[in-house]
Amino acid sequence: MSDNGRDHFEIPKFEIPKDMRSMAEASFGQARQAFEKFVSTAQATAGTIEERNASVRAGAKDISSKALAYAEKNVQSSLDYAQSLLKAKDLTEVMKLHSDYVQGQMRSLAEQASEMGQIVSRAAMDAVKPKS
Repeated sequence: MSDNGRDHFEIPKFEIPKDMRSMAEASFGQARQAFEKFVSTAQATAGTIEERNASVRAGAKDISSKALAYAEKNVQSSLDYAQSLLKAKDLTEVMKLHSDYVQGQMRSLAEQASEMGQIVSRAAMDAVKPKS
């Protein structure tokens, strides 16, 4: 194929068949609901344990709460990414979505590691403080 004597390369259109897309979207919806139910149950269980065990330290509570929040955010991000791939129109869009997802996850993980380090440091400092 030439255009004024120049060859060009056309990227083929990338499409997921409609039935497969519908089935995958339904599966993602179910996965999202299952995850939300899991998080809700985990939070309720954590609350119950904390109520029953008065000796649970605030630092440990902060660490577990933050870890659960990070896990929830990371899974939601992964589900959103996977769902966005279903709507990609071509390979170029798939590659852009992937690049954006990886960059976002790297930033998020760096922030989470920093925050978790601060929480662990505070908990360690509180644990060694003399009791009054």
